[in-house]
Amino acid sequence: MDSILNKIQLPNLNLPTFEANLLKKDGKIWIFDQLRKKNLVLTPEEWVRQHWIHFLTYQLKFPKGLISLEKGIRYNNMQKRTDLVVFDVQGAPYLLIECKAPQVKLSNATIEQACMYHKKLKTPFLIISNGLHHICLSYDSVKEQFQQEKDFPKPPN
Repeated sequence: MDSILNKIQLPNLNLPTFEANLLKKDGKIWIFDQLRKKNLVLTPEEWVRQHWIHFLTYQLKFPKGLISLEKGIRYNNMQKRTDLVVFDVQGAPYLLIECKAPQVKLSNATIEQACMYHKKLKTPFLIISNGLHHICLSYDSVKEQFQQEKDFPKPPN
C-alpha cells in the first residue's frame, strides 16, 4: 500500500491511520469503501472521507448501519450531496461531516456550504474537515446558532 500511496502523494492526515485496501486498475487507484462494499476511485477528498468512516466506526464506535454516504438533498431547487451523515437510533440526522481534499483551506465558503446542508438536515453536530484540520460545531436549535466544540461528538445513547 505504501508504494501506491507514495505514487499518488496523499498526505498523512490528522486522523488515525488505517490499513486501506487499495488497488490499481485501468490506470487509476481505487480504495475499498467498507460501508458501500465496493471500490471507489481514490481522490484526495475520498481519502479524507474513508479516514472519517474508519475513525467513526473503529475509534468512536458509531454503528456502520447509522452512517450514510453522499445522501442526496435538495437545496434551492438544486440537487446536492452530503459527504457523511450519521443518524441516531431513532433515524434522525445526528452528525453531518463535510469532507474536503487536504489542500482545500477550510474557509468561510466551505463553512457556508456545510451550513447550507445543515439547514436541511438540522443535525445537532456538524464537522468540516480537510483531514488535516477539523472544525467541530454543535448547534443550539433554540438560539439557532453554532458553538465550536473541542471534542468530536460521541454516539448518541
